[in-house]
Amino acid sequence: MPDLDWQPEQARAFAARAVDLWTEFLKRLPSLPVAGRWTSAEVAEAACRPVPEEGLSDDELFGYLRELTFDWSMYPGHPRFMAYITGAGTVPGAPADLLAAGLNMNVGGWRLSPSATEIELHLIRWFAEQFRLPPGAGGLFVSGGAMANFVSLKCARDQRAGWNIQQEGVASGPAMALYASEEVHVTTDREADMLGLGRGAVRKIPIDEQYRMRTDALRDAIRRDRDAGVQPFAVVATAGTVATGAIDPLHPIADICRAEGLWMHVDAAYGGPAVLADDLRPLFAGIERADSIAFDPHKWMYTPHSGGCILIRDVTDLERSFSAMAGYIHEDKERTGHGVDLGMMGPQFSRGFQALKVWVSLLAHGRRAYARRISHDAALARYMAARVGERPNLELAAPVTLSICCFRYAPEDVPTGPGREDYLNELNERIMTEIQLDGRAFCSNAILGERFVLRACIVNFRTEAADVDALLDVAAELGARLDADLRPGDQRAASG
Repeated sequence: MPDLDWQPEQARAFAARAVDLWTEFLKRLPSLPVAGRWTSAEVAEAACRPVPEEGLSDDELFGYLRELTFDWSMYPGHPRFMAYITGAGTVPGAPADLLAAGLNMNVGGWRLSPSATEIELHLIRWFAEQFRLPPGAGGLFVSGGAMANFVSLKCARDQRAGWNIQQEGVASGPAMALYASEEVHVTTDREADMLGLGRGAVRKIPIDEQYRMRTDALRDAIRRDRDAGVQPFAVVATAGTVATGAIDPLHPIADICRAEGLWMHVDAAYGGPAVLADDLRPLFAGIERADSIAFDPHKWMYTPHSGGCILIRDVTDLERSFSAMAGYIHEDKERTGHGVDLGMMGPQFSRGFQALKVWVSLLAHGRRAYARRISHDAALARYMAARVGERPNLELAAPVTLSICCFRYAPEDVPTGPGREDYLNELNERIMTEIQLDGRAFCSNAILGERFVLRACIVNFRTEAADVDALLDVAAELGARLDADLRPGDQRAASG
């Protein structure tokens, strides 16, 4: 019954057509709109088809894929995509993903993935060295930052509980608390929920004028919890906040964690790869003192989705938190000489070869190319901040630390008074929506205190200064048009 078992010649012909479509996409990408002005109903009608009883011909199938590619997709790899924190997708990473899927090794067990396991372990050790963690550090690849943070905090919970929490559960001991800044990623609340602690276990610590955690407030919060009989167990420091790219004061946080006996986790999902850049590395001083670090190669290492990375200072903590023996996978490793089963070090038994696209991208480009490009992205954000300062009706909304620039459209003739900020918030919310629908460029937003601002995040190796200027041009153009719609001419004349 060979229906599903294609011969190599047929597989090659199919793959060749896919590669032709991909290379056409790469050629056309700079001239395409970043996104389209579609509705959910329109996309569903065009993209979703009934499952056929018999397979489509190659011509029909690739006709459909071509339409999907050029008519109904948006493009995070576009040079003018500067929204959220989504990498562009390295070119070598795409065929590496094809090879990983073709080999289809299960990187949960060494005997099912010998080369994949050893490559993942080798790459993890290299990353640990870049963060200057000690020789006993280790980790694994996961789906992204949310899962990397979850794995870290589970290790923290298990190691700092003081009782056999894995066996007895959270109800067998006092309430537990962890600490993070007000700018921490929202998934930290979800992780506390998943750990059985409840979202209320996350203490949100006030920030300073640079959007960094205030360590005096951290100390006070820990003291209050201890006085109330709550058990503190971890601090989540952020190295590159989602909104502004701020980096919490890592050395002072490490000092507090050491004094209080708390686990120090660093959420570096966005900012972490910047340790490869010599000019940015000093911003992360103290990260080497962390008990765990989460970062995402699919963000600022540009590799295709998805692939996050968890580093643990003492790799045996992973084994203690996740090892689970099953009779059907017995193996005498002394006789076989086989290595580590990574399925015993994280929540997944079945694991894909996520490390390959990162490994192949590093082999193809080299560390120095990454260092140069990451540094360049940060320079572009500083360039953008300078250009915002030169333009009328635009204002910088936050300091630039890494590669995020926050700004807003603020017409100079908007009168001061209690309604000014409400109006600017409404105006900039409308501007962001119109930019995303317009298609010439693409940014997102940040909420900074009471302000709704526009946010550009540059983690794209195709973005250059001309693309930054183009985004500002579009924001200024659409801002002027929307301001005219929202604030009639007589109001603007009166305010002038």
